[in-house]
Amino acid sequence: MGAAYFYHLTRRPLDETLVALLGRARQAGWRIAVRGRDRDRLAWLDEKLWLGPEDGFLPHGLAGGPHDALQPVLLTDQDAAANDPQCVMAIDGADVAPEEVQALERVCILFDGADAAAVQLARGQWRTLTQAGCSAQYWSEESGRWEKKAET
Repeated sequence: MGAAYFYHLTRRPLDETLVALLGRARQAGWRIAVRGRDRDRLAWLDEKLWLGPEDGFLPHGLAGGPHDALQPVLLTDQDAAANDPQCVMAIDGADVAPEEVQALERVCILFDGADAAAVQLARGQWRTLTQAGCSAQYWSEESGRWEKKAET
């Protein structure tokens, strides 16, 4: 049974934080689906990932290509990812079901701390997932480094 990790972004932008988390997930040997709600935003993120990080290439693809099933990291706006991920990283308020959290190794929910609507949505996701019996952790970077602030 997996867990949901909530990342409250207050200092670093989404693309920078996502690169770090994707690197760790890849080191664990996981295939990852980055789930968003807006295709244009995912295309922007695809471009950002192609440009960095400087110390190595992060293999990935934008869903809709001929090799989606082979992608170690697939950017998608669909609930079901063709690359059979062990980890889902939800951005921009993308939905996550309790059954997914329980079936996957990990679900990461990244949300912008400067966006009141995003914070409220993340709080609702926390309630929904924890009330369904999912393990969850809340991480904040407000001190300048990531710190675990809550766990169920």
